[in-house]
Amino acid sequence: MTKQMELGGSFALAGKTVNRMGYGAMQLAGRGVYGPPKDVDGAIMVLREAVAAGVNHIDTSDFYGPHITNQLIKQALHPYPEGLVIVTKLGSRRGEDRSWNHARTRQDLIDGVHDNLRNLGLNALDVVNMRVGGFAAPEPGSIAEQITVLTELKQQGLIRHIGVSNVSPEQIAEAQGITEIACVQNFYNVANRVDDGLIDDLAQQGIPYVPFFPLGGFTPLQSGVLDGAAARLGTTPMQVALAWLLQRSENILLIPGTKSVGHLRENLAAAEMVLPAEVVAELDGVGAGK
Repeated sequence: MTKQMELGGSFALAGKTVNRMGYGAMQLAGRGVYGPPKDVDGAIMVLREAVAAGVNHIDTSDFYGPHITNQLIKQALHPYPEGLVIVTKLGSRRGEDRSWNHARTRQDLIDGVHDNLRNLGLNALDVVNMRVGGFAAPEPGSIAEQITVLTELKQQGLIRHIGVSNVSPEQIAEAQGITEIACVQNFYNVANRVDDGLIDDLAQQGIPYVPFFPLGGFTPLQSGVLDGAAARLGTTPMQVALAWLLQRSENILLIPGTKSVGHLRENLAAAEMVLPAEVVAELDGVGAGK
């Protein structure tokens, strides 16, 4: 693999070595992550461009659409190239009114695994994340029941690895008492740093941390700092935010999403950026005390 194809270096995920710059497929569905996109051919082009550029970690879920995003991935990429890791997640379902509803019962999880298998065209899922909290913060409570069901499905050969999403350190520890956890996917970025200690702990264990919402939850002042850094470097705020995450810890894997090939290329270019020490220090200060 050439330097251009390394995309931010690599890290182990699900027993494979993946590039740290991946791709999140949520935005490929229609408005509000519901229904098909206006430009199906464009969505397929984005997926193929991502893989051609070196992306070998795609994040998705069958409740995106619902079903639409996984069907697009299958249409664009199946049969899948060797080394591609597709990570999906369970824990929600979409209502006909476009609502997001919990889907955490035993049968919900079994049905969700089979929906993902069918729509992705797979016999086994590389990684299934159990999504617990909402979009911004974990919910308290035990996840033992859900992790136990996924472990049974893993023993049946339908799942290869289990991860967790939007969880607390206590929930991660509980899950690890039941089965090996392949990755953690939580809300984290320059401005939202609650998981600083968790990231470092997971790094010591060799477990990937996958942050979502790289530009989510910024105050106007924090956005101003990021915008100023991007202007000085002649790049975009998103590229700076992604580059900061890559420099934050070697176990961080990124999954920025887009439905535009041009925006995809901008995101991937962030993998080649090295932020100067003074910029890193300035951005570190944005999230101080979080």
